[in-house]
Amino acid sequence: MATPPPVALITYSTKPRGGVSHTLALGEALQASGYPVLIVGLGDPEQGFFRPVAAPTLIVPAPAPPPGGGLEAKVDANIDALEAGLTEVAAGYPVLHTQDCISARAAARVRDAGPGRAVVVVRTVHHVDDFDTEKLMDCQRQAILEPDHVLVVSQMWQRILAADYGVQAELAGNGVAVERFATAGPGLVWQLREKVAPAGPLVLSVGGIEPRKGTDTLVRALARLHAAAPPGAPRPVLAVIGGHSFQDHRWYREQVLAELPGLGLAAGRDVVELGTVPDQEIPAWYRAADVLAFPSVKEGFGLAPLEAMAAGTPVVVSDLPVFGEWLTPSRDALQVPVGDDTALAAALGRVLADRELAARLREAGYEVARRHSWAAEAGRHQRLYQRFRAPAAR
Repeated sequence: MATPPPVALITYSTKPRGGVSHTLALGEALQASGYPVLIVGLGDPEQGFFRPVAAPTLIVPAPAPPPGGGLEAKVDANIDALEAGLTEVAAGYPVLHTQDCISARAAARVRDAGPGRAVVVVRTVHHVDDFDTEKLMDCQRQAILEPDHVLVVSQMWQRILAADYGVQAELAGNGVAVERFATAGPGLVWQLREKVAPAGPLVLSVGGIEPRKGTDTLVRALARLHAAAPPGAPRPVLAVIGGHSFQDHRWYREQVLAELPGLGLAAGRDVVELGTVPDQEIPAWYRAADVLAFPSVKEGFGLAPLEAMAAGTPVVVSDLPVFGEWLTPSRDALQVPVGDDTALAAALGRVLADRELAARLREAGYEVARRHSWAAEAGRHQRLYQRFRAPAAR
């Protein structure tokens, strides 16, 4: 077999977002297998990534926000910064595997400025964002069309990219470190639960309050659960982890929080925003919860449900086609129609009230998680990299 081409895995951030977590986990799995890899992120070099990384890393300094500029100016500045950082990286890593539109555009510029096709640009499309300006939509489109090879984490996005962009993408899925999520310390689990829900059920949401996560539907479902609870019974608490996003979703968060009083809910009591929590606490938060609620309106794969299953937490998700690719309704997870707070409340209520159902979902979830190891995904990526190597490197 030919010498494997060194790969730089590139992401637009160092913060705990799904795409960044995917990048770090894939890079660590490649490193563990002996594959030559470098993980590149855009952020603060002194702070590094949001968690320790068991693989070589490089942090390209993120530019200061343009004065008076909006999201378009921020995107342009970040692409420029990554392009400058990747120019030197490409000399030692001929395969630039990008995980988002910012890093894809930067890598394509480096490739196009270099001699011939000594650099290959690979892009994993996790999902396609809904931007509100023509310039940003065009930027996203070019970030799908410019790479030499495109990967996706689900068959649904294979079909979407073929239909909407004429791009034939290859499948390279997500994984989970089962041993990490299955071994949370019981003491920490107890402390975290006591912190937010010492008396009643704990419903967990991961991803922050933003439109794509369907948080408005979730808080309405929570209100229905409260209304259906017997007098004097403890009410479920919703804990929301995350919130860092490249886009500004403050308007949506304010809208959701403003709705709480009318639903009979109180922020900080019934709906607790935890923000970005220490990475070492994430497995314990999953274990502390009685159920993970994941009523997304759009997902590329849905990494949080897989992590919850590895931790032994029952899961309720929306009925997006992407979940149907790796979940069996009522066996691995309960699924509800997108935007249906009545159905979501009923599903959450079933899991909270029926211990046998929760136990069945928990056991089936373990099996799903075991089938999605990062070691297997790293092997799949290595085979793809061998095929994608630049002609000059063969």
